[in-house]
Amino acid sequence: MRALAPLALLLAAPLLLGQAKPTLVPDVSQREIEIIYSFTGAELLLFGAIVQPGARAPARGDHPIDIVVVVKGPTESVVVREKQRVAGIWVNADRTRYRSAPSFYAIASSRPIGDIVDARTRAIYELGLDSLQLSPASGDAPAVQSRFDAGLVDLKRRAGLYYEAPGAVEISENVLYRGRVEIPARVPVGRFTAETFLIRDGRVLAAAVREIDIRKSGFERWIARAAERHSVLYGIAAVLLSIGFGWAAGAIWRRF
Repeated sequence: MRALAPLALLLAAPLLLGQAKPTLVPDVSQREIEIIYSFTGAELLLFGAIVQPGARAPARGDHPIDIVVVVKGPTESVVVREKQRVAGIWVNADRTRYRSAPSFYAIASSRPIGDIVDARTRAIYELGLDSLQLSPASGDAPAVQSRFDAGLVDLKRRAGLYYEAPGAVEISENVLYRGRVEIPARVPVGRFTAETFLIRDGRVLAAAVREIDIRKSGFERWIARAAERHSVLYGIAAVLLSIGFGWAAGAIWRRF
């Protein structure tokens, strides 16, 4: 029986290789992005290789693959207010709070995400703005919650912090891929994740994550640390500075 074991493994090897899945070897052009006073945004290049089982080259008959890259910023607590016009004046009518929502979200894909995976898969992996798993802290009715969800996504999109880029990922010979994600000037600081998904026939075959640190540098970093570590003194200094500027502007105006 023992002598037959190696023979059984040898015969099963082609089946095991056929069931094996490809893997991803991803990387990003910048692991650290520093924000200084002249920062106007950055372009993040995400690239990598697709390694087939047994390190073989893709066969001509292999089904085409798709690559989806999702870049997320650190989560944050958000309050969304809904405004209504009352007697000709816009006032806050209602609001809701989210315990956690991505401060930044960008998705780049080789094709429109709706053509790659179905709604269930999009919801599982949060692929697309309409599939984000937000965490509302209030118990609003589903219709009300959906309205606020759409409002939050719309606000973030108009600020350039949420966006989709279908067709922004290029794949060469089912082996190499590259895509670009724009980082806006108003991007929050913190640790970001760049997650790459390898998809074929609507199924996610592999995923890999790389981390990116976005932080302030120079004078901006000193100001941010002062505000975080000495919030009271920072607030007092800001008020005194505002009063000083106001007094100086008034004195100059009276003189001229």
